[in-house]
Amino acid sequence: MRLDNLISGRLIKRYKRFLADMTLDDGREVTAHCPNTGSMKNCADPDSRVWVLDSQNPKRKYPLGWEIVEVEERFLACINTGRANKLVWEAIDSGVISQLQGYSSIRQEVKYGENSRIDLLLEDPDKGRAWVEVKNVTLLESEGWGSFPDAVTARGAKHLQELSRMVEQGDRAVMLFCVPHMGINRVRPADHIDPEYGRLLRLAMDSGVEVYAYGAEIDLQQISLVRELPVFV
Repeated sequence: MRLDNLISGRLIKRYKRFLADMTLDDGREVTAHCPNTGSMKNCADPDSRVWVLDSQNPKRKYPLGWEIVEVEERFLACINTGRANKLVWEAIDSGVISQLQGYSSIRQEVKYGENSRIDLLLEDPDKGRAWVEVKNVTLLESEGWGSFPDAVTARGAKHLQELSRMVEQGDRAVMLFCVPHMGINRVRPADHIDPEYGRLLRLAMDSGVEVYAYGAEIDLQQISLVRELPVFV
């Protein structure tokens, strides 16, 4: 995934979930849109190096969108959760995600469950269907550990239950943790933040839901999922 013409600066603060004040390298103080609904724990420390994209859309109240942050002054992380589905799609298409090869079609945002939409639905006349829920992991805790979620998520818990029901119906169901954070090399449920999510993740795995994690390379021009990461539950 290309990320051309990023603008760099320093974070002042993130607030009201969707807003972030920052000082750009040219001295301008601006407010950017923050495309992340989570707590962004450990990814929104004041004075962190940040990079934004200019939408070039004069109709937008906040034309700048926050994309990348430097964590602990050494690790790049993409905080735009809207990128996760496309990153996973590209990794499937390029053969990086070996567990999801051999399907003839992929669709996004397909209705299923109880008023939900699956992130990706893979289909094939011979292989059947694979329902893929994508979650973005950016919470780095201790050396190399990535934890999900970074805040209590009733929505995430519901998705795990719905994936389990897809398995009961005879389909494949996959929870795929997309990890666009270069400091994370292994993933676990954040039981200390949302113990119910961790409990339901283990139940889902026991019912046959497959769980994988893939990490990214980020170089300020592009982001790509490149390697599988171990998941510890």
